[in-house]
Amino acid sequence: MNKQNLTIGGKELRSRFFLGTGRYPNPFVQNEAIRASDAEILTFAIRRVNLEAPGEDAILQHLEEERNFTYLPNTSGAKTAEEAVRIARLARASGLSDWIKVEISANEKTLLPDPIETLKATETLVSEGFTVLPYTSDDPVLCKRLEEAGAAAVMPGGSPIGTGLGILNPYNLGLIIEEANVPIIVDAGLGSAMDVTQAMELGADGVLMNTPVARAKNPVKMAEAMKLAIEAGRLSYEAGRIPKKKYATASSGLPSFISN
Repeated sequence: MNKQNLTIGGKELRSRFFLGTGRYPNPFVQNEAIRASDAEILTFAIRRVNLEAPGEDAILQHLEEERNFTYLPNTSGAKTAEEAVRIARLARASGLSDWIKVEISANEKTLLPDPIETLKATETLVSEGFTVLPYTSDDPVLCKRLEEAGAAAVMPGGSPIGTGLGILNPYNLGLIIEEANVPIIVDAGLGSAMDVTQAMELGADGVLMNTPVARAKNPVKMAEAMKLAIEAGRLSYEAGRIPKKKYATASSGLPSFISN
């Protein structure tokens, strides 16, 4: 993708950090964390927003005054494609956004995305003109199918939502990125700046997170740490790391210092 900026659905973004708005200790900390992150995309569960008066909603009312955010509402809580589509339509009808993160989980224990329902919802919402970013598992075949269905970006999880386990299968994620013709945003399961850097060094176009920032001991500092990790990981990916070798290679050219 573009070296400087990321483009999704025709919108150019400076930041590769997508930030969730839930689970912060209070609105002040939430706002300070958002400011520290420099994120331009904010995500939240539609079911948490008052769709009858979104401009007065407690989650959103204090954000637009300072910066022009792009909202990425999600369909968290949906268990079928039909539910997700209905939720997305309600969000758009309220004037909230025509961007939508499809999130469909059939199992409340693991919250792993339902692949069949996610694909069905993506196909329907794309046909209705939504900018669709589906949250999915790290299955390279499924990610490709979602791209072919018209997803503006695909969002595979590094591990289950909220676990902080990091990237459990970097090989799969690398395959997804290698084959993609749309941006790949790593979503779910990351826990630290190390995880974020790994995702970006693998070639991910961005990272979405909520819990690692919101539930940190200091969310504001963690938001800044994650922002810097994204930038460092992206620079490292663009610079190109040295190949891994089995044996040591002297960087000083030791033989040249040996004299008779």
